[in-house]
Amino acid sequence: MKLDFHPESHMMTHGYKPELSEGAIKPPVFQTSTFVFKTAEEGKAFFEAAYGLRNPEPNEELGLIYSRINNPNLQILEERLCLFEGVEECAFFVSGMSAISTVMLEFLKPGDLLLYSLPLYGGTDHFINHFLSSIGVKSLGFRPDQTKEEIIKMVDESGMAHNLSLIYVETPANPTNSLIDIRMCSEIADHFKDQNRSVYLAVDNTYMGPLWSKPHQCGADIVIYSATKYIGGHSDLLAGAILGSSDIMLRIKTLRTFLGNRASPHTSWLLMRSLETLKLRMEQQARNAKKVAEYLRGHPKISKLYYLGFLTDSSKDYEIYQKQYSSPGAMLAFEIEGNEPEAFRFLNNLKLIKLAVSLGSTESLVQHPASMTHIAMCPDLKKSIGITDSLVRLSIGVEHFEDLIKDIGAALDAV
Repeated sequence: MKLDFHPESHMMTHGYKPELSEGAIKPPVFQTSTFVFKTAEEGKAFFEAAYGLRNPEPNEELGLIYSRINNPNLQILEERLCLFEGVEECAFFVSGMSAISTVMLEFLKPGDLLLYSLPLYGGTDHFINHFLSSIGVKSLGFRPDQTKEEIIKMVDESGMAHNLSLIYVETPANPTNSLIDIRMCSEIADHFKDQNRSVYLAVDNTYMGPLWSKPHQCGADIVIYSATKYIGGHSDLLAGAILGSSDIMLRIKTLRTFLGNRASPHTSWLLMRSLETLKLRMEQQARNAKKVAEYLRGHPKISKLYYLGFLTDSSKDYEIYQKQYSSPGAMLAFEIEGNEPEAFRFLNNLKLIKLAVSLGSTESLVQHPASMTHIAMCPDLKKSIGITDSLVRLSIGVEHFEDLIKDIGAALDAV
């Protein structure tokens, strides 16, 4: 009888056969560049599948060829993340930006239109508005407060509705926690697609990780992560991940083969280690974040607080939150009374919480988006979407919440 275990239980053993590795309880690092074929016919079949020249047979596993294409550590890792997401296939990359750029390069070509949500992670925004624009890809950004009808009208009035190929959404938004309705975006994609053209919806789910949100279940075709964050979660690796249906992932994995940007065996091994504690870490981080947010709420030196746990049931964002998320997460942002000097004074007086970019790690991290991750954004755009000089973004870790509050309180006292 087959038992139906939870994903976190499967993270210990799924996809790994100890008998193939001398009985080792954990997969070894398969630190090899190439693999031996049993026969020439097997080698041919492996290459046909890897290069997308034929569709794999039912239940056929991609044969091991070369570690630029696949590797046992990578395959086991990808199978395990699929369990958290409930999707058919996964692909890991050398970084989050590598995953993001691969999606955009595969589903956009010169002359196409990209529709994207605001604000985005600074690196993604830069790639769209500098690199993609340089190769002739047009883009339109929409704000979280715009309705479906307003967004459709904006696309129509651009004169490029027939060129829309990809909708790219980051929700919750970095760094303001603004929410985008994924189902609404799926409906927009359906509105513009026709018999001759598909419009795909990609969602960057880095802020919520695979535990608190399932974008694929809300209508996303492609789910993207900077796996450096919660999935890795220890500030000791770089990785990205993409998940989706088999037909979409065949395109993405084929391009990955030629770009050569898949995660290394050692990084894959580290990520497998991290998946074993993913649920424990994220749940503790969410508990801590709630305690910190409760402390900051109403603090006389905090003029505005962005935390999903405090949404009111009368707001539009609350309706979206109820549909898309199972937790408020561990990310929050707040504006300090004053301006950049006051924000910097707060940052410079923290002791336990480290001033560094990234998020979702075991240690708590803080940064100043306007002058750091989002520094290259247009000043007027930053202001319009809430990225002010007094805004601070905080990623909560697994430390004791009382110590985090003590550290934050002392730094605020110094402002």
